[in-house]
Amino acid sequence: TGSLALLGSIVPRDAGVVSKLRKAGAIILGKVSLSEWAHFRDGSVPSGWCARTGQGKNPYNISKDPCGSSSGSAIAAAANLAAVTLGTETDGSILCPSNNNAIVGIKPTVGLTSRAGVVPITPRQDTVGPMCRTVADAVYVLDAIAGLDYNDKATIKASKYIPRGGYKQFLKIDGLKGKRLGLFRNEFFNVGEGSVYAKVFERHFSTLRRRGAVLVENVNASKYLEAYSTSIDYETLAMTAEFKLAINSYLKQLVVSKVRSLKDLIAFNNKFSKLEKTKEYGQQFFLDAEATNGIGQKEKEALLNLAKMSRDGFDKLMEENKLDALLSPFSVASSILGKGQYPGIIVPAGYDREGLPFGLCFGGLKGSEPTLIEIAYAFEQATKIRRPPSFKH
Repeated sequence: TGSLALLGSIVPRDAGVVSKLRKAGAIILGKVSLSEWAHFRDGSVPSGWCARTGQGKNPYNISKDPCGSSSGSAIAAAANLAAVTLGTETDGSILCPSNNNAIVGIKPTVGLTSRAGVVPITPRQDTVGPMCRTVADAVYVLDAIAGLDYNDKATIKASKYIPRGGYKQFLKIDGLKGKRLGLFRNEFFNVGEGSVYAKVFERHFSTLRRRGAVLVENVNASKYLEAYSTSIDYETLAMTAEFKLAINSYLKQLVVSKVRSLKDLIAFNNKFSKLEKTKEYGQQFFLDAEATNGIGQKEKEALLNLAKMSRDGFDKLMEENKLDALLSPFSVASSILGKGQYPGIIVPAGYDREGLPFGLCFGGLKGSEPTLIEIAYAFEQATKIRRPPSFKH
């Protein structure tokens, strides 16, 4: 988590995904830094900062945001420090750093990969996925880490999504043929007329069409996106209460630890405020979560609303328009994908005037990884955008 509070703590066993990687023959090099506590300590903590390693830097432009929370995973993969890294996403934490560091990030359907032994925000939205330099690498990693883990009950239900023979069979060069891709220009691709982004994405849209994809544009997008517009932030409301339960349960099961609860973490940050920069960066999310008392009436209401948003929003959009994937620039769709436990794959798309990378994201319904892999791989092979970082200042 990047926090000094867990320094010296001992876990009862390898995380589920780590033991699967070891079984597949992977050599674990070490842990990467991230935005502390998966960026769920306070809104003013900079992306990529944690007390143990300080500020993570974007290798494409050292002065720019690496994004988070899986910042170190993206930085390490981009800078070629490791062939394979893993990230966790609750809402944007794989897709955003992958976007900013020109790598491929796969955010799997929740439960497709085990979260056992992973520092949580909420089991309802948390998912672990590969962050690599190519789609093929990421898919091989997904094959290794997806599947059943009895320490994470969500994997029992989600294992029905795993195709016989795994995911690598979907690395098809002609994977775009006949795919229906939702393109909401005004809602998502309103990236400034004549801007670098606009030019790059237009070029990609023609490439997608040339490779056989159907870009579905004449959709009344607002009809579906309306489902998400609300004056109450139900996602944060639910996550705040769920975080307290999840983090307390994680800390309790550690074999050795100087902190056993969220209350302990808050006290630790106050005691070591110089090291943890508590005065500068605060810990408001922690305080808000500590003030909750389980899943009460308003949390239940929030959960019902989140489910309804996904049902009336993304589910209907995909089904009524027979879409294989929704296109979005950068990681702008992460909130829709997060709320509904849906998968997404982001692939490098281009670089802005300051050398900062950006990606194109393909999102789909639960279990649609095979289709998304076909689309992402064919797009990557047709464009080959990624180049090594320059480490410029």
